[in-house]
Amino acid sequence: MSELEDRLSSVLADAADRAPRASAGLAATVETRHRRRRARTTALLAAAAVVVVIGGAGVAVNAVRTSAAPQPAVGATDKATGRATPPVDVIPPPIEKVWPQAVHKIPAKLPDGRDYYPQLLLDDHTLLVMTVVMDGSRQFLWRYDLESGQPTRITEIPPPGGLKIGADGVAAGGGNIVWWTLSKEKGKDLVARIWTVPVRGGTPRLVTDLRHEEDAKRGPLQGLTVVGQDVVFSYAKGGVYRVPLSGGQPQPVKGAERQHILQWPWVGTHQGKNVFAKLFNAETGERRDAVVKADEEVSCGVNRCTGTKMRYKNVKCATGPCPGKTVRRLVPVGSFIRDRDGSGEKPLPDNVVVPGVNLERFFMKHIFAPNRKTAVALYDVDTGKMADLGIRPDAKGRSSIPFNTPLNRLDGLMTYKIGDRMYVLNLATIK
Repeated sequence: MSELEDRLSSVLADAADRAPRASAGLAATVETRHRRRRARTTALLAAAAVVVVIGGAGVAVNAVRTSAAPQPAVGATDKATGRATPPVDVIPPPIEKVWPQAVHKIPAKLPDGRDYYPQLLLDDHTLLVMTVVMDGSRQFLWRYDLESGQPTRITEIPPPGGLKIGADGVAAGGGNIVWWTLSKEKGKDLVARIWTVPVRGGTPRLVTDLRHEEDAKRGPLQGLTVVGQDVVFSYAKGGVYRVPLSGGQPQPVKGAERQHILQWPWVGTHQGKNVFAKLFNAETGERRDAVVKADEEVSCGVNRCTGTKMRYKNVKCATGPCPGKTVRRLVPVGSFIRDRDGSGEKPLPDNVVVPGVNLERFFMKHIFAPNRKTAVALYDVDTGKMADLGIRPDAKGRSSIPFNTPLNRLDGLMTYKIGDRMYVLNLATIK
């Protein structure tokens, strides 16, 4: 193996070791939020170690150098191991210097010592955060003032009970916060519940519960959004629904029966390896179909798509069932971003993490620091600017990777911890 392959193998092995183990049956899909968050962070750790390209299982993973400055020869080797060494990248200026208006650095714990988990920005200076008791049995929502550093408790989230997923899909709008829980009590049906509470605080109120077996088959809820005095959501297996915040039974949104919510009112489908290539405006009926070529795999936002060009090539197996043999495989040969209509295409630099684009313009980028430790930068495809996020691996090679889910984040929030500080980035302030 090359040094890069060793690193990747080590990262993935560590990720597997630390990922939560689910029990059989229903427990395979119903876990507490704090364990699911840890699994997602582990996945992002692996993604940041190499550039992850869009595609299904078995798609190759690339790690290629990039830099604006002269590089060491590609054939340079480590004298101790005799293996090829990754070239050194130029480290960009820190993000505080490049985009100071976007950066808030706050304590990584609340004043009482609790860990917290950022959820979303309620406004430019107020972060909605969640705290979780260690066993996951109790969860709380807080407003955190980014200017004063003062947290204010909003509410305690009612525990779902039984085999459960705690509060997930947290969203806000019109002065209200919403979330959903999933539970199964002994001898009873699987129950998904949608809850709401005013941003100013109060007692959570049940909006609706979904007890039918058919609802359970559709999978967990996704895309929870407050729209005026309603909540809209979709199921993991498709289907968009609307329910009043005041309560009632969800009603299907006409024309969106098999769709998923991207950014309301835009809904679409996942067709094979192409994600949200076809969009439908659930309020106006407008349709937007992205240009996708036969040799491409894309993931689209409302206005742009990121993608990978794929080619069949003869490659040598390093591991697996065919070590040392040459086989013909579909492999990525370059990533890009462009408008949905096919115009304005730009190639993405090497080592950009394609899943995880924020506001359809910001990407995380893996770089090799001069000390041969890996680093993570933020790359703006619109301006070409790049900033060092300050993230470095610890002695065991692990890093605090920015929490940037869902994979195509549309609110501009990015958060991560370095030491005893939490970095809160509001990318929407970058013009």
